[in-house]
Formats: sequence, C-alpha cells, structure tokens
Amino acid sequence: MTSVALDTAYVVGAVNLAVGLWGGWLWWRVAVSTAFTAGVRATQVANVVQALVAGILWLSGKHGGSGLYYLYALLPLFVSFAAEQLRILSAQTVLDARDLEDAEAVGRLPREEQRSVVVAIVRRETGIMALACLVIVFLCWRAAITL
Repeated sequence: MTSVALDTAYVVGAVNLAVGLWGGWLWWRVAVSTAFTAGVRATQVANVVQALVAGILWLSGKHGGSGLYYLYALLPLFVSFAAEQLRILSAQTVLDARDLEDAEAVGRLPREEQRSVVVAIVRRETGIMALACLVIVFLCWRAAITL
C-alpha cells in the first residue's frame, strides 16, 4: 500500500508541476487560457485522490515513518482551498486598485479599459493558482520522502 501512496505523491506532484509551470508561463506572457482552469481543476481532483490514498493507508494501520507523510499528503487540500479563496478575492482587489466599486462600474468604462480590467483579474487569478500548484509540488515531494 505504501508503494501506491508513493506513486500517488509522485503523480500528483507531476500534475501540479505541469499546471503550475503552465500557469506561470501564462502569467508571464499576460495570456488568457480557459483550458488552464480545467488544468487547475484536474490538480484539485488529484489532491483529493492523494488525501484519499493517505486516509486509506492510515485506516489500514500501516503507519510508517514519523507521521509527517499524512501532514504533507493532506496539506495540498488546504493550500488549494486557500488559493481558491484568494482567487475569488482577486477580482475585488483589482477593482479596488482602480477605484471601481463593482462590475457595473467596469461596464461603464470604454471597451479597451474593460478588457484591461478583465485581463488584470484573470492574470492575478492565474498567478495565484499557479503559485499554489508549485507549493503543492513541494508538499508532494515532502510526502514522498517522508513515507
């Protein structure tokens, strides 16, 4: 069972690495990709799978090492959840920085400025989720070496 947990940590880390690097590239280029959101959702599913594998390992009674594995296997769920909360707040942060009260105020802007606001919001969201994925890579690596 520990080999399954080890393989899961490696696969989840690899998926998060790929999506994190992709998001970093999109952020750097100020590019927008709707497929990136699907990639982020795939990493979140992978994080849940890793947590389930850790739970099954714990329930099976095969507690190996110092128990740090379970911490590192479950932390990606919390990092992902926190990143989602920051992602949700990113739109309001961009609006506040531009002294816009809400989305209706954006709608009253000229078309070019509307696009600028939307791109700024998407870029901030992409950066947050990419960074979260890269943090999760580290956590998966730690899970693998503490198993």
